[in-house]
Amino acid sequence: MKRVLRTAALGLLLGSALAASAIDVLPFHDRAEEVRFQNLTRQLRCLVCQDEDLADSDAQLAKDLRYEIFQQMQAGRSDAQIKQWLVDRYGDYVLYRPPLKPSNYALWFGPFVLLGLGALGVGIYLRRRAQPQAAATAAEDEDW
Repeated sequence: MKRVLRTAALGLLLGSALAASAIDVLPFHDRAEEVRFQNLTRQLRCLVCQDEDLADSDAQLAKDLRYEIFQQMQAGRSDAQIKQWLVDRYGDYVLYRPPLKPSNYALWFGPFVLLGLGALGVGIYLRRRAQPQAAATAAEDEDW
């Protein structure tokens, strides 16, 4: 029983240490500034994790970028200016909603094109598969 309790306590201790490591302690002036920071970092993609936004990522680059965003906010830059700085540095991929322009057509329309090609392929496969059966049925009908 003691062994189970020790293991559980150790697990809780390690879990809380890992959870605390993802929290940045930044000196915001007020709650509105903190909310602005959270909203902005949720609109940006972690370039290391790629499936996480900047607010949730624990990667070192994400921590550095969060600190840089905080510094730029303190310097009086707007959200649009901060996003543009990141796009200039890392490209449109840093945005969770990249702008619709020719260089990003693959991001916006690629999944639909692939889905359409897959549906077309399945349709062709099913049609070709049904043709020999139809020919065999017609040949059997002629035999009668």
